[in-house]
Amino acid sequence: MATVAIIGCAGYTGQETLDRVLAHPDLEPVALGSNSFAGREAAALDPRLNGALPAFVPNDEAAASGAELIFLCLDHAQSAAFDPPAGAVVVDLSGAHRLRDAGEAERWYGIAPGAWSYGLPEVSPPEGPLVANPGCYATAALLALAPLADAIDGAIVDAKSGMTGAGRSLRASSHAGFVLENFSPYAVGAHRHAPEIAQALGFPVTFVPHLLPVRRGLLATCYVRSDEDLRARLEGAYAGSEVVRVLPEGTTPEIARVHGTDSAEVALFRDRSTDTAIVVCAIDNLGKGAAGQAVQNANLVLGLPETAGLRLRGVLV
Repeated sequence: MATVAIIGCAGYTGQETLDRVLAHPDLEPVALGSNSFAGREAAALDPRLNGALPAFVPNDEAAASGAELIFLCLDHAQSAAFDPPAGAVVVDLSGAHRLRDAGEAERWYGIAPGAWSYGLPEVSPPEGPLVANPGCYATAALLALAPLADAIDGAIVDAKSGMTGAGRSLRASSHAGFVLENFSPYAVGAHRHAPEIAQALGFPVTFVPHLLPVRRGLLATCYVRSDEDLRARLEGAYAGSEVVRVLPEGTTPEIARVHGTDSAEVALFRDRSTDTAIVVCAIDNLGKGAAGQAVQNANLVLGLPETAGLRLRGVLV
């Protein structure tokens, strides 16, 4: 059993990461970090967490617990300031360490890049003990586009995410009075996931995110042009994957089917009138877009079965 500390455990991604650690046969949570919940029992976060878990401690104390695996579920400024303990595997769920180019990292996050690998298992498996977990929008866009990258020279990515993608902290833009019965784009032409997508593909994309009036789920619709057989590329890329499903022709991805899971659905369509290929990917923004992918990355670094602890099977309604 590898020991685990979760820093920032009281946020959405922290709680979802804990849930997967609890279902993992080879991971043992030994430190739950939260500055706001420090000193309280685990059940203070959720009454279903009773008795068997350690109480919450401040984030610094959790980081110094000696855990072999650390999940950083903090904002990018706090993660950028984190000093990884020697010998520990650290998976950072923030954006702090995703961008490798110094200029881009400074522009979008105000920090210098470090020695972290970008861990999107199906596209760029993690290397070394320090792993930058991809963003949720970037995950969906790259699962749709990365297998096609050398057959296209650009893409338009139109993406929509549930409101938990904004985190648990209170803000006007995630207030129910703004989100419910509303639908709007945000950070148009200026979202941090755009350079992340471009970094992996090797070319820039037009990216527009939108906020859906749902709790969780993310769908990215990508428009590209190519004369090649894109379905063969997608099916070949994910033929052995237990996480990514390429759907049969005519079947559309649905947020409802991936809701609460760590799987992804990808489908390919073609608009014959404009000769445009349309690639759609659906994920859960807290699952494959965050906590599930973080555990998947940790499994790969630790040499454990890649899908251990993940939510992949079932027929949810």
